[in-house]
Amino acid sequence: MSDALDATPHDATPYDALLLLSFGGPEGPDDVVPFLENVTRGRGIPRERLKEVGQHYFMFGGVSPINDQNRALLDALRKDFAGHGLDLPVYWGNRNWAPYLTDTLRDMVRDGRRRVLVLATSAYASYSGCRQYRENLADALATLEQEGLPLPAVDKLRHYFNHPGFVEPMVDGVLRSLAELPEDVRDGAHIAFSTHSIPVSAADTSGPVEGHGDGGAYVRQHLDVARLIADAVRERTGVDHPWQLVYQSRSGAPHIPWLEPDICDHLEERHAAGVPAVVIAPIGFVSDHMEVLYDLDTEAKAKAEELGLPMRRSATVGADPRFAAAVRELVLERAQAERGQQVTPCALGALGPSHQLCPVGCCPARAPRPAAAGADSPYA
Repeated sequence: MSDALDATPHDATPYDALLLLSFGGPEGPDDVVPFLENVTRGRGIPRERLKEVGQHYFMFGGVSPINDQNRALLDALRKDFAGHGLDLPVYWGNRNWAPYLTDTLRDMVRDGRRRVLVLATSAYASYSGCRQYRENLADALATLEQEGLPLPAVDKLRHYFNHPGFVEPMVDGVLRSLAELPEDVRDGAHIAFSTHSIPVSAADTSGPVEGHGDGGAYVRQHLDVARLIADAVRERTGVDHPWQLVYQSRSGAPHIPWLEPDICDHLEERHAAGVPAVVIAPIGFVSDHMEVLYDLDTEAKAKAEELGLPMRRSATVGADPRFAAAVRELVLERAQAERGQQVTPCALGALGPSHQLCPVGCCPARAPRPAAAGADSPYA
C-alpha cells in the first residue's frame, strides 16, 4: 500500500459520502426479463428474445450473484473505514436493478449528502465501464433537478486496475489455481487472462483522445495487469508461464468486429499446440458475477473437459480486505487532492496512475449524451 497515505489523517473532507455504483442483476426468476429490458432499453429487442437470453440466469435460479457480492463489498468497505477511523458513509446504487442509482442518490440528498465520491465496479477505461456510468449519474442528477432537490457534487474515483490492492489478490488467485493443478502439468500451464470483449471501435476509442487507436486504453491497461501478475507468479514460483490476454461474453451483432480471441477458441488453439493445462484468470471482473459463472465456470469449463485439458479458474478480487483498503486509499488520495495537498498516487506497472478527472473525448459514445463527473460534465 502507499506509504504516502499511511501517515495522513483519515479525513475525507470535502467528501461526505461514497457511492458504490454497479451494474445490478436479477434476484429471482420473475426479475430476469424486466432486468434484461432495463439493460437493452432502446434497442428494440423482442421480449421472446430476452427470454432466450435469460436462460443463462434461469440456469442459476434466476439469480445473478452480483448483488450479493456488492453487499459483501459494502460490508468490507464499511468495516475497513470504521477500523481506520474514516468516517464516511457508504451507499449503493445500480444501473439496471434495485437499488437503482436515482433512488440511492435521492436518499443521499435527503440524508444531507452534498459532496459524493463514486466507486464504479469496473476497474478499466471503456465506454461501458466508465463513461456509461457517468451518463447514468448525469441522468440521475437531471431527475433530482426536475424534482426540485438540491444536487450533490459528484466525483468518480480514478481507474484502479493497477493499484496493488486490486492486483495482489489476483496474483494470489493465480498461484492457488496453479497449485491445484496436477503436479505433472503445473509448470507447463498456460495462463489465459480473460476480460469482457467489447467492439473493436469501442476499444480503440477508450481512454483519453491522445491514446486512441490499436485497442486504446482498454487493451493497454489489461495487458499491463496481465504482465504484472505473470511477473509476480514467476518471481514467487521460479516458473515463467506463457500467457495471453483473451476475451469472453461477446454479445453484439456478428458483422461488428469485437476483440478476440474468444476464450473457448483460445482453449482449442492452446490444446492443439500441446499446452498441458490452463489457468483462466478473469482479470477484467471485480467479482464472480454472471459472466464469470456462465462463460467461464460453465462454457469454458465444458470446453476444457471436452478437450481433456486440465483447467482451473482463479478467483476475482471480490470483497478481499486488500481491495477494501485500496478503496480507502483512493478516497483519501482524491480528498487530499481536492484540498490542494500534494499526494503521490499509488500504482504498479508501466502505465502509472490513471487521471483523476475524465477528459473531454474520453471513451466517447456513438450518440453523445451528458456525462457527470468529468471535464465535460454539465454538473460542475
